[in-house]
Formats: sequence, C-alpha cells, structure tokens
Amino acid sequence: MNQPTFYLLSLGCPKNEIDSECMSSLLKEEGFIFERDPQLADFLIVNTCAFIEPAVDEAIEAILELAAVKAKRNGEPGLIVAGCLAQRYKEEIFQEFPEVDAMLGTGEYGNVVITLQKLLHGENLRNDIPGAPGDVSYLDCSRIPSAPGSTYSYLKIAEGCSNACAYCAIPKLRGPQRSRQPDSIVREARHLAKLGVRELILIAQDTTRYGFDLPNRPSLASLLRQITRQVPNIELVRCLYFYADALTDELIEEMSTNPKIAHYVDLPIQHASNDVLARMRRHETIEIIAKKIDQLRDRIPGVVLRTTVMTGFPGETEADFNELLHFIKKVKFDRLGCFVFSAEEGTVAALLPDKIDPDTAARRRDLIMEAQHSIALEANKKRIGEVTPVIFEGIDDRGILFQGRSYGEAPEIDPIILVAATKPYLTVGSRTLVRIVDAGPYELIGESLDEYCQ
Repeated sequence: MNQPTFYLLSLGCPKNEIDSECMSSLLKEEGFIFERDPQLADFLIVNTCAFIEPAVDEAIEAILELAAVKAKRNGEPGLIVAGCLAQRYKEEIFQEFPEVDAMLGTGEYGNVVITLQKLLHGENLRNDIPGAPGDVSYLDCSRIPSAPGSTYSYLKIAEGCSNACAYCAIPKLRGPQRSRQPDSIVREARHLAKLGVRELILIAQDTTRYGFDLPNRPSLASLLRQITRQVPNIELVRCLYFYADALTDELIEEMSTNPKIAHYVDLPIQHASNDVLARMRRHETIEIIAKKIDQLRDRIPGVVLRTTVMTGFPGETEADFNELLHFIKKVKFDRLGCFVFSAEEGTVAALLPDKIDPDTAARRRDLIMEAQHSIALEANKKRIGEVTPVIFEGIDDRGILFQGRSYGEAPEIDPIILVAATKPYLTVGSRTLVRIVDAGPYELIGESLDEYCQ
C-alpha cells in the first residue's frame, strides 16, 4: 500500500500556523506524506480560526471548497476540520457539513495521527466531538516552519488565556492559560536555530503572564535569559502581546540590558477611557498604561512601541472616543492598528446594551488612523540617520530593492526597510548595517554600509 498523503490548509494567526506545523510534523514522523495539491491528497485537513466573524466565514468557505474536492473522489473519507471553528461550533459542524469526517479541537492537535489512522481503517468518527482544551504537550515536537529558509520563526510559549476580556472568545476557544515549561521552549529554540532561524518571535495570548500558572512560576524575563544564553545562534528575540498591568520591572530591565532582546514592545491597550476599559473587563486603567509607557521609553533606548485599539465598543460615548484620540496623539505610538468592535457570539460584550452604530464606529476608526498617519511619519523620520542591523528577507520583482527588517519591525505587520541592491555582498538572508536616509509613514529607506553583522 502506498504511504498516505495529506494536505493541510492553515487559516488565521501565527499561533494557528504553529499548531498546523506541529500537526504536519507529527504526521510526517509517522510516515504520512505532505501533498501541496489537495486534488492529490488522501486526507484534507483545514486548521481554522473563529476569533471574529470574518474568520468564521473564511473557515466555512474553506470547508466547502475542500468538500467539493472530496466529492470528486466519490466522497472517500478524509476531510478533517481542526482548530477554533471545531471547538466553537462542535455541535453544529457535523450537522451542517455531512462531508466532514472528523474534528480536532484546540486541545486535540496531538491526536491528528491516530485520527487519520482510524479513518484509514474505516472507523466512523462523526460522533466524536472535541472535548475541553487540554495540555500543550503537542507543541514539544520537531516542527518544521512552513516557510523553509526563513530568517525568523514564531515560538508559542503558552496556550489559552485567563484574562476573560468581555469582547474576546479566546478563553472559550482555547481554554485558560497553560504555559509551557522553560526547558521545552529552549529545546524548540535550539531546534529552530539548527534550521537556520536567526530571530525568534515569542507569542502567546498574553506573553507577560507567561509562567504565572506553573508551580515554580518562571517569569518571561527569566525565560528570555535562558533562551539567549543557551541558544547562541539566535541573534534576536522579539516578544508580542504584552499587557501593561503584568509588565514587570524585571522584564523591562531584561529588555533594556540584554543585547539580544529587541527593543520593541507590542502593547495592545484597546482603549484609553477608564469607563470603556472597565466595561471591557480589562485589568489596566489608563493611568497604569501611561506609567508603563513612560517606564519603557525612559529605560529602553530607542524602544519602538506598537499598540492596537478598538472603536465602537458598547456604550462608547463621544467623550470616551475623544479620550482615546487625545491619548493616541499625546503618546504617539510608533505603530498602531485600529479595529471596529465585533460582537462575537458567546462573549459578554455581545450581550451588552448601548450598541454603537456601525457607521459611527467606522468614522471613529478612520479618525484614529488619520491621526496615526501623521504620528507614524513623524516617528519614522526621527529614525533618519540611525544606523541599525537589518536582515534582508526579500527583493522586489525588478531585482532593484532589497526588503528588510531591523529590531523595530515585526514581520507581516510593520513597515519594511528598502535598500538598493548595489552591493555584491547583499543577498536575501544576509544581515548588514544600514543607515536610514529617508522615511514615509509605512516604509523606511536605507543605504547599506560596508559592514556585516555576524
């Protein structure tokens, strides 16, 4: 019998991508072969996101497309829905999609091998619905990043969230926070370094609370020390998704003094009105947030601050919104994303009164982004003259401009640094010193200096 093949489509955020890479690695270790063409694969797996309504729509569309592929093969078993949609709508998926043969919830990624083996043997799994999110042992595998040769890789240090913000479905979809043991994380960091990864991006729903749930309560600061000391081939470690109230002096000091920690802070504040923050069930007040921002800028040289805010949360008055707009203009975040509130089924916020008209919420978002355009341009222009190591990750179609990132740019969400491809030592994957010579709101222009950064 030929070795069975599988196709795996990953939707959603980098955390989902890691889960997909883990499933793929587990399957390959057991002899399954990855197939890029769904038409040729024995098994069709879609790892879904269901965080907001557009993600649900995308997941449903993907299921229908793969169901059509399965139908062309006379309906042979092999369509598996994994991830957040399976967890969120576990009672409905088998009813709505008779083509689906099995589901894997957010705590069941480690069961992917046995699930496919059971389907191979003709077992009917349509009565098996996902259970509660479980442990994170499936992450302790030799995963291969889906973009081989990439200079960076995400590394998930915890699963789930215990913050219970009113607007967020993550605790329901992913369960409470479960942190990985430091040794497990360091092993994965070593594995990724051997594959050529040079920048690690640590992610969780709330990285600042890493270790709070473990018996020995390791801190994020101690984890950063362990990674940078024990995995020397990693040149830069970046952390995403901080909460101001859990941002400790120890962590700020580690970021300030450890040369391998990016001077980059992703701090999604969501709002600047204490009334709105309280209704959101956030732990911080705007006074706490402002104090932490002052500490970060005072103690971390050249720190780049990124945030995310939301307009249109139920009960948001014009005065609340003006507080948010004023705060953004005062603080001047280097990077900012703004989203309109989405009432997600099963969340506390979906049941709150005083809904905001969608047009009003969108107008407020547009005003935020209009203000941020000028702020981002000002912040980027302040970097003109700065000399910084840049790693090049691509080149434009004409072969003229290299596209790179410094410590101040997270991949996929932040501006890129463009450098003319005039020096013979510049290649995709190389890292060299670059002087910033010009800037726009969403890109930086640099010139390469004749020095490598090893």
